[in-house]
Amino acid sequence: MANKTADSISRDEFFYGHKACAGCGGSLAVRAALKVLGPRAVSVLPAGCMSAVGFNFPQLCFSNNSIISTFAGTASMLTGVEAGLRAKGYKDFTAVGFAGDGGTADIGIQALSGAIDRNDNIIYICYDNEAYMNTGIQKSGLTPFGAKTTTTPAGKNIHGNIRPKKNMFEIAAAHGIPYAATASVGYINDFIAKVQKASQIQGTKYIHVIAPCPTGWGVPVDETVNIAREVVDSGLWYLAEYENGEFTLNHKPKQFTSVEEYLRKQGRFRHLSDEDIKIITDSRDKKWEYIEKNFNYK
Repeated sequence: MANKTADSISRDEFFYGHKACAGCGGSLAVRAALKVLGPRAVSVLPAGCMSAVGFNFPQLCFSNNSIISTFAGTASMLTGVEAGLRAKGYKDFTAVGFAGDGGTADIGIQALSGAIDRNDNIIYICYDNEAYMNTGIQKSGLTPFGAKTTTTPAGKNIHGNIRPKKNMFEIAAAHGIPYAATASVGYINDFIAKVQKASQIQGTKYIHVIAPCPTGWGVPVDETVNIAREVVDSGLWYLAEYENGEFTLNHKPKQFTSVEEYLRKQGRFRHLSDEDIKIITDSRDKKWEYIEKNFNYK
């Protein structure tokens, strides 16, 4: 992977003046990615947090060409943007999509699957804040087990979400995609290096970046980067790539930090019982057994 660091990317800003909440992890992911891709990036954003905060008439908070797509159509519109610009004779551009977890794992999954199947030359970035935050914190397919949302409330009998988080990274990989990766805004150098690498690969690229939402997660606005780091350090999220039919782990904690401490810091998890936390910890351990057997490590 190219040695791309935060100090080496452009000082120019391509996403600024937006109306995102303080501490928004999604806006940090979009800002960093566009600084890597530069002014020739053409971005597509569905109905969601980033379109809501970035397209405010009469202001446009993108200095590169950007457009809002239908909620379900991020990947299909990316297909059209890439094909249209290529047909017009443009060569030096990148078609990139930024969609949230609901717009990716739920309503947008069929369009993404189709784009991968066609191997369209696009980059699709899912900024994952683990719920439909823009419309009031409802559960998505990427909401983790136990999380309290407005549609998975924490009650006496059911403690928040009862379903596991979809593994969109491995779902994308199962298509035989040219390149897929996981990332976190808590490890920003890893994220921007993966965006840079994706920009140099022909075909469909998928990057799934954890981007905390202080409002929905119930954490202080100055804790976004720390909590995005801690989800990796506790082993509840992993940094990896899929390329040429193989999985590679990019970061392996020498010792996991406390799952309980990570969960208890967040309002959405404070209701969890010791038994709930054990279920989450056991699930992490089982996942890492799988990773150890099936992923290369570098």
